[in-house]
Amino acid sequence: LLYSRFWHKVLFDCGLVPTKEPYQRLFNQGMILAYAYRAATGKYHHPDTVEHRKGEMATLKSAWPPNEAVETDWYVRKTGEPVEQKLGKMGKSLNNSVDPLEIVEKYGADTLRAYEMFMGPLDSALPWQTAGCDGVFRFLSRAWRLFVDEESGESRLFGETSKDARRALHLAIKEATEGIEALKLNTPISRMMEFVNACKGHTPSREDAEAFIKILSPWAPHFGEELWARFGHTTTIAYAAWPEWDEAALVDDTVTVVVQVMGKLRAKLDLPTDVSKEDALAQAQAHPNIQKYIEGKTIRKLVYVPGRLINIVAT
Repeated sequence: LLYSRFWHKVLFDCGLVPTKEPYQRLFNQGMILAYAYRAATGKYHHPDTVEHRKGEMATLKSAWPPNEAVETDWYVRKTGEPVEQKLGKMGKSLNNSVDPLEIVEKYGADTLRAYEMFMGPLDSALPWQTAGCDGVFRFLSRAWRLFVDEESGESRLFGETSKDARRALHLAIKEATEGIEALKLNTPISRMMEFVNACKGHTPSREDAEAFIKILSPWAPHFGEELWARFGHTTTIAYAAWPEWDEAALVDDTVTVVVQVMGKLRAKLDLPTDVSKEDALAQAQAHPNIQKYIEGKTIRKLVYVPGRLINIVAT
């Protein structure tokens, strides 16, 4: 940070840049931690060499704090030696570093980049979990299959975006736009996952597909550029206009209402937000699963909390 600032000032003195300071504000990012595994001998074993044996507890002297007896169910895979697990800074001293090139080789650079931002708030100290890359890799793979036929390698034909998928897309656009501005980079990925799930394997319209690729590309730039080219574009996606969300698309016109019989959950109904009390109660009583619990009984009371709950008291 200091080095880049000094060079910027040199460039300013040379008249090559118009600003005296290169950065408008300072943001301190958190540290990525990793689990360390220490044996009673004091030796640290790499996370790849240990295994978790649930229910097999052993006792050893701890290093955190020193000489205090602790129980553990972590063991060195080859020797069976018990080791103590503790979060610590990645490095040679704790033998808990992870080579990013190995992650890139196994999952690809986009998965590594997206997982680092998906781990949690950017200013928090967060534990690295290589297994967490699996979930992000599956998400990117599903997104790829949404637009590309894996057998032929050809782009799929664009279809129509369902109402649920369109709402999920515009929620993702809003979350990504505001997240980048606020440096909250983890939650937009969750919204993008919701969009892919909402598509249910059906390719959305071209307009919506391109909007999705635009917001995903900062997290997965290679993925974005490849699909952008497959969509027929000859210029980089970096120069494409950022999409804007539609407030009207964010409005959910249905609500999930819980239906109870004698205080116990028996069904859930997706009802219009403007449904009347009479229609909501009628649909609840007509539900097949509710019928099983009220058949042959007298309904004593109906409790209706709009948009949330229906409770049927029947004896």
